[in-house]
Amino acid sequence: MPGFGDTPSLKGRAENHERIAHSQRPKKIGQGLKVNQDIVKSYNRPNNLDSSTSESRSGKNYNLIPTILQRLKCLSDEPEESPFFKSVGLEAIVMRERLKEFETQIAQLFRGWREPGWKAPPMLESLRQVYIDNRKAGLDAQLRFAFHGFVANHEFTKSDILNQASIADLRYPTEWYPATRAVQRTIHLHVGPTNSGKTYHALKRLEQAKSGVYAGPLRLLAHEVYSRLNAKGKACNLITGDERVIVDEREAYMSSCTVEMVPINLDVEVAVVDEIQMIGNLERGWAWTQAVLGLKAQELHLCGEIRAVPLIKELAAAMGDTLKIHHYERLSPLRTMTTSLDGNLENLRKGDCVVAFSRVGIHALRKDIEKVTKKRVAVVYGSLPPEIRAQQAKLFNDPDNDYDILVASDAIGMGLNLSIKRIVFETTSKHNGISFQTLAVSDIKQIAGRAGRYRTAIQAENDARDGDRSSIVDPANSKVSFTPPPSKSLGLVTSLEKIDLPIIRRAMESEAQPLLTAGILPPATIVTRFATYFPPATPFSYILLRLHELARMHPRFHLCALRDQIGIADAIQSIKSLTIGDRLTFCAAPASMRDPGMSTTLEAFARCVANQYGGGLLDIHDLNLEVLDEEVTADKQYLRQLETLHKSLVLYLWLSYRFTGIFTSRAMASHAKGLVEQNIDTVLAVFSANSDIRQKLKNLREKLILRQFKNQIEVEGVGADSTATIPAIEKTIHLSEMKLEEVVPEEEAIAIPA
Repeated sequence: MPGFGDTPSLKGRAENHERIAHSQRPKKIGQGLKVNQDIVKSYNRPNNLDSSTSESRSGKNYNLIPTILQRLKCLSDEPEESPFFKSVGLEAIVMRERLKEFETQIAQLFRGWREPGWKAPPMLESLRQVYIDNRKAGLDAQLRFAFHGFVANHEFTKSDILNQASIADLRYPTEWYPATRAVQRTIHLHVGPTNSGKTYHALKRLEQAKSGVYAGPLRLLAHEVYSRLNAKGKACNLITGDERVIVDEREAYMSSCTVEMVPINLDVEVAVVDEIQMIGNLERGWAWTQAVLGLKAQELHLCGEIRAVPLIKELAAAMGDTLKIHHYERLSPLRTMTTSLDGNLENLRKGDCVVAFSRVGIHALRKDIEKVTKKRVAVVYGSLPPEIRAQQAKLFNDPDNDYDILVASDAIGMGLNLSIKRIVFETTSKHNGISFQTLAVSDIKQIAGRAGRYRTAIQAENDARDGDRSSIVDPANSKVSFTPPPSKSLGLVTSLEKIDLPIIRRAMESEAQPLLTAGILPPATIVTRFATYFPPATPFSYILLRLHELARMHPRFHLCALRDQIGIADAIQSIKSLTIGDRLTFCAAPASMRDPGMSTTLEAFARCVANQYGGGLLDIHDLNLEVLDEEVTADKQYLRQLETLHKSLVLYLWLSYRFTGIFTSRAMASHAKGLVEQNIDTVLAVFSANSDIRQKLKNLREKLILRQFKNQIEVEGVGADSTATIPAIEKTIHLSEMKLEEVVPEEEAIAIPA
């Protein structure tokens, strides 16, 4: 395959990045079992984390081994009518024999573990990590997957495994888009810091085109570009995962999309892909890679950070496309303050934007700021309805009203245009659904860069109506043809609390590492072919893990992590008559298995698809639509019910565009979703009136960060001889989560949906 020559200066870092990405993939199935491993090993890439660090990471803490053996015994004792037995597809006698052999193999691996000098097998580390993450449920699932691998090594011939490995060869994803390879494209890469005009220039070129598409990371950005193009008089459709606004099918030659929804097979003159650095994301990177490799555009404009340049050069060379790089400088100065606000909201001033990372936090801040400063506060976050969000942004941007302060989520970091003079971080840590984590350097810089914005969305929209023709990119030139005069508006960055300011200052003085790999996921055709090698009752989650395990990758790509896909696959495994394509569609759905009730909702929706009827909103009795008839109260249980219903309705709308003949109540679901959002915001506004909430969240966040760091030292054995046992660590983690539940209704109230 031509192209993709490794850049010598980046090769070492590429290998390191590959190890990091690999460590976040599913654990090896049947790892450490000496059964036909000579065949499998030839196609499994080495897991350096397993082989080189298993002993140091485990240290002397082998207390998990009795639990492993006990859970293994429970696995062997499962009845023959259990779903696990049926999923393997063996006769009962053969199944019992295989289970006995499997149990013997595991026992041999851990023989002598109490003796001094015993060396832990790599499999222990894999099981240990899933136990920390998901306790006994995770351990049971991992043992089941290991057993499936054990059986596969018995049942599959060498030829079968070679064929599976051949299908799992994912080294050349450029070949997945033959129609696009037939198009001679010119790629314009616009790179620079925030507030440098890179996306502005790309959008000006899109406005000039007869046909085109915009792809952004957030629904907010898709809505903003959709509004801008229609204001310009360019009929533009809106396409997101759970929403479609078709302006006019005959006249609309423009589409504004979230990046996962880009129309790959549509011929367009210009395509703009925003935030291209997300191509390296370990979970969503596949969508940007798909856009870069697959969009059939004469001109492909990529906008993002300068650290994407080396990787895009490699991709362009491999595809045979012409690459032109446009460099931009920031249009207004940006400075990090030497002092924080010291936790005093009275220090806030007109034009400030306080960035928080939870809906509870945003509403609590709004209440506290209005109470302390006597100023009006606007709020902007991802799950606000577009109309309300636009109204709030307009109130803040208008200098002639009394909305002086904005409280917003980190969604503003992805390009929303607001007249912000100073960014104030409420915190530098964010809950990822499992624990609090410090923001990455690139995230801090991106959010901070929104201070001192050169233009606002309102100005851009007004310019569009007035026919502004300034600042375009000349397709024949590799340089920007015109740069607007720099703004004299100084952007400032600081934190609300003293503890966060050093982290911000260090991040602002640092440079993010260059991107080394682009994310991919196996196409549906490959997954379907791969699945044909397994018995019909084989768990689809196992098939996905097996494919990821055998995948062969080019050094310039990484497999995106299977975060929720495995849980979704297991949730709908019991539903018969679903095709592989159906299961793949559900696995791509916007559903988190951490959400209460999501497993039941997925099963109900999957049953509708399997039966090919019953998808009317009122026909699905698992949806608690009755909660909309209840009186709006500040009760936590009521808020939980609203949140659960909202996620179910979003999923319903998403599925209604994939199974149009089954989920037929799209208009009703959209209306119900709007009612739920209104009720949620009403509840949060009342619930957040408690002045102690923000302080409790602050104290809890700081304690969890310190506890997380302590756990990391104990688990990894960094600079200390770890003495903590797995159960103790598990107790600490789940104790923290229980304390969190006492403060906020549920985990999802912490992480704002984009």
